Amino acid sequence: MFLKNLSGLAEFSPQKMGKVDIARGATLFAGLNCFEPGQEHVANAHAGQDKLYVVIEGDAEIEVGGEKQLVSRGGAAFAPSGVVHSVRNCGTTRLVVLAVLAPPPAK
Repeated sequence: MFLKNLSGLAEFSPQKMGKVDIARGATLFAGLNCFEPGQEHVANAHAGQDKLYVVIEGDAEIEVGGEKQLVSRGGAAFAPSGVVHSVRNCGTTRLVVLAVLAPPPAK
């Protein structure tokens, strides 16, 4: 599978952050988190799942383990397993973030 334009796959919602699955394998998952200005992904943590965020478009305030930083296009943040993290669109334009992690554990 080849994906040439990740921003072109983004889906937005005025009510809440949009999510688009773009790749799912046995050991890796990748998806887009799509934010209108002011929207956020509430702080949470995942046991057994490291998470990498890569900003594709826009400006994000990303918090990992209590530390907040502004991350713009081309920047990234890593949230280790079990560490609380969140993402907020702090800009005036749309935000598209690629999230890469292990698939959720089987129930």
